[in-house]
Amino acid sequence: MNIVFEYPSWFILFCLIAGFAYAFILYRKDKKFSESSVWIIRSMAAFRFLAVTILSFLLLSPLLKTVNREVEKPVIIVAQDNSQSLLMNKDSAFYRTEYKQKLQKLIDELSGKYTVFTYTFADHVKELASADSLRFSEKQTDISSLFTEMETRYSNRNVGAIIVATDGLYNKGANPVYTSSKLKVPVYTIALGDTTIKKDLVLSRIDHNRIAYLGNQFPLEVVIDAKQLKGKTSTLTVSKGNVNVFSQAINISTDAYTTTIPVLLEAKDAGLQHYKVKLIPVAEETSTLNNAKDIFIDVLDARQKILILADVPHPDVAALKEALEENQNYEVESYAIDAFDKPIKKYNLVILHQLPGIRTSASKVLTELNASDIPVWAFSGAGALMKKGPRSAVAASRTNECEPVMDDNFPLFTISDELRSAIKDFPAVVCPFGTYQADNNSDVLFYQRIGVVDTKTPMMLFSTEGDNKVAVFTGEGIWKWRLQDFAAHSNHALFNELVTKTVQYLSVKVDKSFFRIIGKNNFMENEPVEMEAEVYNQSYELINEPEVSIVISNADNKKFPFTFGKTSNAYRLNAGMFPPGEYKYEAKVKVGDKLYAQKGEFSVSALQVEFTNTVADHQMLYSLAQKHGGEMIYPAAMGQLAEKLNAREDIKSVSYSEKKLNDLVNLKWIFFVILALISAEWFMRKRNGAY
Repeated sequence: MNIVFEYPSWFILFCLIAGFAYAFILYRKDKKFSESSVWIIRSMAAFRFLAVTILSFLLLSPLLKTVNREVEKPVIIVAQDNSQSLLMNKDSAFYRTEYKQKLQKLIDELSGKYTVFTYTFADHVKELASADSLRFSEKQTDISSLFTEMETRYSNRNVGAIIVATDGLYNKGANPVYTSSKLKVPVYTIALGDTTIKKDLVLSRIDHNRIAYLGNQFPLEVVIDAKQLKGKTSTLTVSKGNVNVFSQAINISTDAYTTTIPVLLEAKDAGLQHYKVKLIPVAEETSTLNNAKDIFIDVLDARQKILILADVPHPDVAALKEALEENQNYEVESYAIDAFDKPIKKYNLVILHQLPGIRTSASKVLTELNASDIPVWAFSGAGALMKKGPRSAVAASRTNECEPVMDDNFPLFTISDELRSAIKDFPAVVCPFGTYQADNNSDVLFYQRIGVVDTKTPMMLFSTEGDNKVAVFTGEGIWKWRLQDFAAHSNHALFNELVTKTVQYLSVKVDKSFFRIIGKNNFMENEPVEMEAEVYNQSYELINEPEVSIVISNADNKKFPFTFGKTSNAYRLNAGMFPPGEYKYEAKVKVGDKLYAQKGEFSVSALQVEFTNTVADHQMLYSLAQKHGGEMIYPAAMGQLAEKLNAREDIKSVSYSEKKLNDLVNLKWIFFVILALISAEWFMRKRNGAY
């Protein structure tokens, strides 16, 4: 500690002179103290001298410089794998008892010389209180997240080494050998687990879609592995409830056998469907825990019903119908207008071709459509008489041969680059000659090119009025585009894309409900069930004043009530983790005198990835240790690990120096010293008759 100045240090002489001069002039011949003793006068002069000198000294802006030195011991990080795979071998009893004692002894030995931090990793990285708290119960292993977390927490610390105790098996995240590249410290690995290849039949993976549609078939791909079971046989079954819906024999032909079995199932019932995929166990198999898996398929009864009405038979109608029927989400019906007698309201979209036409005005159908919110795709003259969409005035006897020119700024849906390129080669269609008046809510997809002239007359445009959507194709002959697509690409994929995206845009309904529950329909057993809720008032503004409650029920009808927490303008629920199974829920909220309710269901899938591969990967642990200048050891040699770290010359304490500069004027004790000097002088002056 020392004092530094912003001015030359010899300026202190002026401070002393100022203090002396002040005291000398004040007390040299002061008649008030003529009867006072000399020591009293000199004491008061000394007090004044010191007070003025100190105040003058502070005007020089002196700084107090302090240097603090701190010694940091090396940090040793011990990370223990806490996943289920460590108990999937013959040494499971060792890991439950003796190994925990060895680990705790190692931690205690290291703590004498180093600062030791202990963690577990598997699903997540967590702090470890003691080795005795290990349960080896987590469902996944992500070793890469350990190194990412350690780099974040200890980037500027004196880390001496990282000790990782694991079997080397990971089923989440990236390869730890590569993700640890940023670490600049030695890594020691303790090789746990068993490298012996055991006899085992494994249901390794089931690939499937989460959603299927009612009445459709949906595929599964089942991947099966068998180790050291050459010549054995098993059976793969898929069951729903107590009924087997698929069965196939498995003949294992090699000791390292793998195969993929395609399974095609039919979605007969709507809702969340539970299927169990199982392999019949084989004699001498080490574990049967990896022989079965549960999957959940959400079967939706959501096929869009599309109606095509035409004045007369036309190849356009056939082209549109064939394009839509290739999409399993659409159920298409087509009728001549004079043969149609069904209610319009049962359909999600109506396609009108040349209506009103020569034979009929179709007034009944058009009146129903105008009174409804059913979207319409109209070809040729329909836009003239409908209340929805753009207006047109056409001369029926005059037509133009028009090619499509796409508007590059079309905003309603995305057109692929392949389709953009193909549109330039689409042949001309026949468009009535006339004028079109598009409103401000219209978006043009194609303009008309007549000969070599690009016009601003729309060929295909979209319009909205409130929630009503209308598309108008101002011509006929779209079937030629389908033939051109097949001639150029040997398929109808691009034409189907144009039709499907148009129908998707028109048929999608905006959700205008006042109460919504938002969440996934499938969770894993190691992740919390989380949902969000939105509540709207009659002006369709988000509100969150009323309370939203929810009751979740399991398959046994056991109920779990919760209340949503409020966010800035909505609601959020974290219900925690649930056991594997199927669940239903009902959420309610009361807004004013109106009660809104939403029902739904979700599933929780079991995580069995730790049972899929139980052969320890010590080669990965060896590579990891060698890459970072460490060493791989086995549990039997854990007692030597402390000695190995002590022998390293690059693991040592680091001394940090911290310099600080503080203004002396900020020190409170100086204020009290000055106050004491002035107070003592004032008291003595008053005591001796002065003021």
